[in-house]
Amino acid sequence: MQYDENNNPVEGGNGPVNTEENAPVTDGGEKAPESLGKRAGKEILSYLKIIAVTFVVCFVLTRFVFVNAYIPSSSMEETIMTGDHVLGVRLAYLFQDPARGDIVVFHYPVDEETLYIKRIIGLPGENVRIESGSVYIDGELLEEDYLPEEWINDNDGYDFEVPEGCYLMLGDNRNVSVDSRFWADKALSAGLATTEEEAEQYTYVEKDKIVAKAWVIFWPFEDIGLVW
Repeated sequence: MQYDENNNPVEGGNGPVNTEENAPVTDGGEKAPESLGKRAGKEILSYLKIIAVTFVVCFVLTRFVFVNAYIPSSSMEETIMTGDHVLGVRLAYLFQDPARGDIVVFHYPVDEETLYIKRIIGLPGENVRIESGSVYIDGELLEEDYLPEEWINDNDGYDFEVPEGCYLMLGDNRNVSVDSRFWADKALSAGLATTEEEAEQYTYVEKDKIVAKAWVIFWPFEDIGLVW
């Protein structure tokens, strides 16, 4: 007959009772350490969990909260420079409408697979007139201190009636920017419209085509800063 640690008889076995308390111990009375392979396996599993969680968080953030926009051209200089990376907020207009002066990322009306970044100039229902290098909103001169240089190209003879639910976009670097001034002609050239009247709709950006409001330049290091 064998007895356990409380001096109670134990039947049906010749070896020690197989309990956790009877697991192999070291000389110091502590449990024997796990094997190297088992510890390595746990560490690898832990790293994989961290990677998986990080991936899911990044996916959710970039899909539903932020947009990472690379700027390939000079159309928004010197507010945003060529080669800058801009973080935009997708939820910026969830509870409010876009405002004049906001810099936004949106689907290019002539090719919605392409994202553009421009500044909102005309709001729904407004008349926007471009005359001698100046912009007039419903007859009032728009002060624009963000233009990098004198506006001399395509700076006269434009008159827009912005439809409800739509916005007129211009780049800050007006001398090189391909913006609302040219999109109707682009639509005609692409065969998306056969008349100027049909092409006019491509001049404007509908609110639901605005992807995000530009928030901050995060790369390169020397350009880091908020977008205004």
